[in-house]
Amino acid sequence: MSGTTRALRSDAERTVQAILEAAERVLSRNPAASMEQIAEAAGVARTTVHRRFASRESLVEAMTEWATRQFAAAVDAARPEQAPPLVALYQVTANVLRVKIDWGFAMSRGPSAGAEVARVHSEVEARCERLFQQARAAGVLREDVEPEWARRVYYALIHEAAQSRDGEPEALAGRLVDTLLRGVGPGSGLPSTPLAAPSPPSGAPAPASSPSVAPAAGSSPSAAPTAGSSPL
Repeated sequence: MSGTTRALRSDAERTVQAILEAAERVLSRNPAASMEQIAEAAGVARTTVHRRFASRESLVEAMTEWATRQFAAAVDAARPEQAPPLVALYQVTANVLRVKIDWGFAMSRGPSAGAEVARVHSEVEARCERLFQQARAAGVLREDVEPEWARRVYYALIHEAAQSRDGEPEALAGRLVDTLLRGVGPGSGLPSTPLAAPSPPSGAPAPASSPSVAPAAGSSPSAAPTAGSSPL
């Protein structure tokens, strides 16, 4: 490949990346934005956008695939299979939060966006499962906590942290991991037996049923809060 050909290819790649980044910014603010608005934000002609993406749908698909590749690379960079579980958990969290904040619109489409996107999400989910199993074996998670339950709570925390954008990814990751591992209470937890319902005031009708109690650690994850169907 000649130097001229390499330069032209590099220019084309930079143009595509500029369009994708502009599309993320514009569509995050206005999901109904037009190709012309995206082209203006990217600093290119509308014909340039149409030359590279045949339709608005193909542009959004390309955005989602690009963001998904960044998502997988973020997990790779944390070395979850080699680093100590606590270090890996923090680094995965910080890296993934950065991608989800920078590419929130594209990442919101999740694994339903296509076969390749679904494959990457499935691989990341499998790696996350292994990381939580390793964390439990290393004593980072309590033995009475089911890794699946902890993982689903973690996904919900990731989702909320990315939505809040309340700080830099590194600071958010520290807060998130601390919340996951320490909780937000004083640490006493719920008693092992169900709490009794309070007695109704004199003359008041009895409640139809006892109030529900939050599940103790290690219980079934079926009611766990999630951030949607996609991992992280």
